[in-house]
Amino acid sequence: MLNGPIDKRVLNFIVIIVLSLITFWWTFFIYHLPFEFKIVASVIVIRMVVSRSILHDYSLSWSKASQKTFLIKSVVYIAGFFVYLPIFYGKVRFSFLVSELFLYLFGINFLMYIYYYFINKSKVKKTKSIVIYGAGKAGIKLESEFSNSTYKIEYFVDDDKVLQNRSIDSVEVLSKQKLKEIMGERKYDLLVIAMPSAPKERIKEIYDALSEYFTTIQVLPSIDEILTGRNLSKQLKDLSVEDLLARHPKDLDKEKIASFVENKTILVTGAGGSIGSEICRQCEKYGAKKLILLDHSEYNLYAVVEELKNVNAIPVMQSIINKEHLQKTFQNHKPQIVIHAAAYKHVPLVEYNIQEAIINNIIGTKNVIDVSIENDVEKFVIISTDKAVRPTNVMGTTKRICELYAQNKGTAFAKQNISLENSNKKSTDIVAVRFGNVLGSSGSVIPKFKKQIEEGGPITVTHPDITRYFMLIPEACELVLQAGAIGTGGEIFILDMGEPIKIVDLAKKMLELSGQDDIEIVFSGLRPGEKLYEELLIDESDAKTEYESITIAKATAYDLEKLDKDIEELLMCEDKLGKLKEIVPEFNHQTNL
Repeated sequence: MLNGPIDKRVLNFIVIIVLSLITFWWTFFIYHLPFEFKIVASVIVIRMVVSRSILHDYSLSWSKASQKTFLIKSVVYIAGFFVYLPIFYGKVRFSFLVSELFLYLFGINFLMYIYYYFINKSKVKKTKSIVIYGAGKAGIKLESEFSNSTYKIEYFVDDDKVLQNRSIDSVEVLSKQKLKEIMGERKYDLLVIAMPSAPKERIKEIYDALSEYFTTIQVLPSIDEILTGRNLSKQLKDLSVEDLLARHPKDLDKEKIASFVENKTILVTGAGGSIGSEICRQCEKYGAKKLILLDHSEYNLYAVVEELKNVNAIPVMQSIINKEHLQKTFQNHKPQIVIHAAAYKHVPLVEYNIQEAIINNIIGTKNVIDVSIENDVEKFVIISTDKAVRPTNVMGTTKRICELYAQNKGTAFAKQNISLENSNKKSTDIVAVRFGNVLGSSGSVIPKFKKQIEEGGPITVTHPDITRYFMLIPEACELVLQAGAIGTGGEIFILDMGEPIKIVDLAKKMLELSGQDDIEIVFSGLRPGEKLYEELLIDESDAKTEYESITIAKATAYDLEKLDKDIEELLMCEDKLGKLKEIVPEFNHQTNL
């Protein structure tokens, strides 16, 4: 006796028996032939055997059926057909057997689909409306996942004219313009942008065109970020200002980056910071052999080491101003590449702590460069900033001096490399990479604005006309590594940051995305050392590289002996602003007090 519910595999055999009896009865009837039980019984036995023997058909779950399940059913019973065809060929007409087969295939797949539909039919009341932008694989998968939710799929929207005015599972596919005409004054609950391969510029276009028609807009992460094995609907995220403003460089050369990083021992200073930690992640991604993570912040160092699971990551809690300790670290680990991201970067804080900024930014950078040279590092890459161009603040000026030291030291060694071309020894290639603000870094306005919005406002913007360049941290860091790969010594590479963005427009966009348009924007005035516009070039005479996203700033010659002496005097003198001005003549200090 059977205890409990009948095994579903037994039910499969019952379906084969009953359905075969029905399809044969009908086929005998329409062919005006008497019902021959021996033929029917033989076919049923063969069908049960092939169902048991081929592709585990007898155990297939109907409630979890997919397109592949329907295909398996067809393959199994067609295989059975070729087993019994030679047995009965000549006894009954070939067309008779083919007709019964197709009737049986239709019946078995139709029964399975009906079962699947009613078992999986949503019992949840549909209280919200959703439109899916993108009728590709991701959009169709989302439509299936949302079928058991409180959301009713109103429309698909797609740019492909071939799909427009057609339907997917009875859901109409519209063009963007047609959707806007249909919507009129209405507003739906959710727009999902199901285009994981779309560039950020395209996401922004869709947002600008349709945001007024939806309460919430969500987006799938990029293909690289999508987690396999998880429902796409659970990976949806609210559209962020980073999604709208980020730029993806079209000439990112991942092969070049991989050839630069793969199987190398790489030391990253400031490894716990926004830029440094992302450099570490990218080095892990591109196959670094070993990472030496150097930072003086215990917590930041701990946090980034915990993230890195697929690379030999060695944390070194150390300050770059201690040259003796740096020497020991380099001697112990023998890095081939050094990425120097450690620096004090917050403009107003540096204005109040000039001495500390000079020691950390200038002396620390000089220490790391000198120790890298002494330990035969192959490539040294320093992270610079657009604030080093015609600086109006101490932070930018210290970074400009770092650029001068790196550039002139690198140029000298590049010439040395030429003279050593036939020898076994090569000197260190020293390059700098200059770019603007990165979206979401610890010192950027975006985390600050988010916090102010969460607290109910107001949002404080320093000036209605202030603008800044922005780039996503991962893209900026990949371009840093790409620039490092092509550098030969003495270059200051400049990353293409696109067009500058008004900070007040950024604040408005964040308010719009948060749905809190009632929060006030207050202008607080420029802070010490802050200027309205940032620049990436001192003059327009930049040189091109093989990549459109990376250019080279014009070299500024500065005698290294004089620069060493000037830096020593800067440390000792009372009038530090005056000495900074002497080293960097374009320094135009703006106190804004």
